[in-house]
Amino acid sequence: MSVKRRWRLLHKAVEMSLSSWLVASIVPGIERHPLKKLDTDENALLKLLHRWRDEAVKAGRKITRIAVAFEAGRDGFWLARLLRAHNIEAYVMHPNSSAVSREHRHAKTDRLDTELLKRAFLGWLRGEPDHCSMTMIPTIAEEDARRPNRERENLVGQRTRIVNRMKACVAHFGIRNFKPTLRKASERLETLSTPEGGSLPPNTLAEMRRDMARLRFVIDQIKEIEVTRLRELEKAPKEGPHAMVRLLARVIGVGLETADMLVHEILSRNLRDQRAVARFAGLTGAPDESGRKSREKGLAKAGNARVRRGMIQLAWRFLRFQNDSALAQWYRAVTKDGRGAIRKIMIVALARKLLIMFWRMVTVGEIPENVALRGA
Repeated sequence: MSVKRRWRLLHKAVEMSLSSWLVASIVPGIERHPLKKLDTDENALLKLLHRWRDEAVKAGRKITRIAVAFEAGRDGFWLARLLRAHNIEAYVMHPNSSAVSREHRHAKTDRLDTELLKRAFLGWLRGEPDHCSMTMIPTIAEEDARRPNRERENLVGQRTRIVNRMKACVAHFGIRNFKPTLRKASERLETLSTPEGGSLPPNTLAEMRRDMARLRFVIDQIKEIEVTRLRELEKAPKEGPHAMVRLLARVIGVGLETADMLVHEILSRNLRDQRAVARFAGLTGAPDESGRKSREKGLAKAGNARVRRGMIQLAWRFLRFQNDSALAQWYRAVTKDGRGAIRKIMIVALARKLLIMFWRMVTVGEIPENVALRGA
């Protein structure tokens, strides 16, 4: 006696690129697995989803859910938000979480990638989380809140590159005491002289003037971002991410930029526990165990790179400004032999403990032991 299986789910995977989308599906009641290439048009994708749903209904299958998955990439999360607005389950898959072929050279096409996505997504829907991992889909407001800190990070990098280029330019002529970031650097530029007693050549001087103008423009934009953030913090309510920023900024050694980055990149997320916090930042180890061999390959580096870099820098700064805290005393105890390798290894452990400490501060209000705070 055969029993008909009832299908309620229409399952699809989308391989996205700049010029086209490749959509693969498993349509209940239809033996073939349809594959369709579309232009980057969300309306065409919606029509295709509804058409395949109608085909399943004609085949006698009742569809109550439509689930779509695609990898995180350049397009971000706007398509997932759009699909959810049309009552379609949308998931964004972490691009490095699904298994690929281990052969030295293996074929790679959009069709094969779509098949891998489809199989991984189907296994995840069956309740097998090891097939792949999904990223959280932020709201537009949450994405917008991250932009100022990320823009400032890019501008600081541009400022560093301009300054290094200007220093290298004058170093070719034997000038090594010129600092482009000083207030009167543009005035001093006109009076620079080489060790031979001559002035800078005209083309070099014109290039330095243009770089100086770029540097002033970048510095003004950085100041504009910082002033705007302070103004928003003053007007912000006493609850939510802005309150978390103000709380973290009270810790001596934690600047406003670092607090803003930590809150909007990780601490405002709904993470399960402290292990998830450390794992999201990539501050966990990567063990390599096989038979009798057991070693650590260093940081996994699978999480948010901004948080990881910021926390390691903050850990060194924390030792300077919070010398009497329990964490600083713990670090000095485990590195008392003074070896440089041990200090570098344990600074990562300190960064992980600091991040968990900040997470507990903003979630449950736990004030750490012997940590000096600024006035409210």
